[in-house]
This record gives sequence, structure tokens and C-alpha cells, in this order.
Amino acid sequence: MKQLTVFTPSYNRAYLLSRLYESLLRQTNQQFIWLIIDDGSSDNTSELVMSWIKEGHLDIRYKFQENLGMHGAHNTAYELIDTELNVCIDSDDLMPENAVEMILNFWNENKSENYAGILGLDAFKNGEIVSNRKFPENIKSGKYFELKNKYKLKGDIKFVYRTDIIKQFPPYPIFSGEKFVPLNYKYLLVDQSKEMLFLNKVLCIVEYMEDGSSKNIIKQYLKNPKGFEHERKVRMKYAYSWKERFRNAIHYVSCSILLKNSNFFNESTNKSLTLLAIPLGILLNVYIRNTNRSSWI
Repeated sequence: MKQLTVFTPSYNRAYLLSRLYESLLRQTNQQFIWLIIDDGSSDNTSELVMSWIKEGHLDIRYKFQENLGMHGAHNTAYELIDTELNVCIDSDDLMPENAVEMILNFWNENKSENYAGILGLDAFKNGEIVSNRKFPENIKSGKYFELKNKYKLKGDIKFVYRTDIIKQFPPYPIFSGEKFVPLNYKYLLVDQSKEMLFLNKVLCIVEYMEDGSSKNIIKQYLKNPKGFEHERKVRMKYAYSWKERFRNAIHYVSCSILLKNSNFFNESTNKSLTLLAIPLGILLNVYIRNTNRSSWI
């Protein structure tokens, strides 16, 4: 049985998927399944994937669903995955040719019930890593949000999860009329459970497309306040420092204003911080409504 599932949520990305397909064909270790979650595409994604399945060069699984957004595609993927490990590679990304080999070798050499998986690096096409720094060389493992708080890690990295661990936690909520819940929600829940192994190797080559979530985070914030409000409630509860919990309380207030949620105080997971955050939450709400900058999101 194969040990790893590479899963790819895709929405009208047929024009990009071929690049990812070619990078997976070049993998030095082919012991993986490629699971494509077609999130309601209206382009030729289905025909393209079926042609690859017919070719038989990769072990491909394909699932079409109504459009639920990135988080809804993740929910479906986690329901379907039956391998020990899984990693999400987005439709606009690529895998270095030795990425699967590095993941499996590193995991099989270091795996333990104490670990929920592996944190690896993302890089741009020019080789520059996306995050502002690598993982601490003298530390074997740790927790993602602790890295962000203690070591000031910024920028995207790659998550390789044990499937049995990720399945233990509730799915991303689906809110009517919205298509986005920040994926950090699950990462934070896993953080409460086990540590992740650190692998200072590039597992994914990223390209942020103009129609992608990363470049449209302010628009996502305004269009999907329920999703962001939900995530901020969780982060208010579990963040590693008072400063980070307070920052999320400010965002929680801002999202609640967008939603006109008059019951936000009673629904808060940290009422004292929420009370303190109200003035700054109001200011943040005004700022977000009148800016294109994403530095505070």
C-alpha cells in the first residue's frame, strides 16, 4: 500500500494542472497517490484528468463536488485519503522531483507516535524560500504556531500530516453564502495535540496567481467574515501568547462588525480580551474596508 497522498483542490485550473502533473511524473519515488478534488469546475478539468488516468502513468483519484471553496475541498480530501501521510499541493504549485522521496525517507527514519507529521519549506521558482527563515537547526520538532510566535516565522510553509491525526479533528465549517475558511483553523487544532518534525528541505515550488487566495486576502476577508470570525475565535482560545490572543480578539471584533453580529461578546472564547479589543476592532474594521494592503490579515 502506498504511504503518501498528494491532494490538489482545483477550481477552473485546467490551464495550470498540467504543470503539476508533469512535476509528479518526474518524482524519483512514485509511491504516492494523486487525489484531485475538483471543486465545481466548469472548464475542461474533468476531461484532462480522465485523459491522464487513461494514460496510467500515475495513480490518480478524482472527485468532483459542488463548489464549496478551498476548505470544503480539504474536507472532502480528508474524508477520502486512506494513506498514512498526506500533503496538499495546490493547482498552481509544483513539487521538486525528489520531494516525495524526501518526505517518505525522512518520515520513515524519524516517525513516532509523538509526531503529527512534517513541516517542510516552500520556495519560489528562483530557489528563494517563501518563509522569512528556515526552521531552527538545533531543534528536531515543535509546533507551527509556536514557531510563528517564538521564532517569528512568517510566510507559507508545507504541511505533511499523518492522516489518522488530521481526521481526529472537526472538518472546516461550511457557511452559507461563503467560500473561504482560513486553513489555519486545523493547523492550530493539531498544535494542541502533537508536535511536527522539522525538515529544512523544499517540498513545494509555489507561484501566487492573481486569482489565488494569497493575493486576494482582503477580498476574502470582506466576502467571508463568518469564516474568518470562526478562525479568530479558535485562535483567541489557543494562541501561545497574550499578544497574539489579543491580536485575534481585535480581528474577531472587526469580523463581527462586518457580520452585524450583536451577540459577538457572548459567543467569544475570550470575553475579557474581546472587551479590551472593541475600540481597536472598530478601527481595524474601518481600515480593512478602505485598504488593499494585507499586512494585518
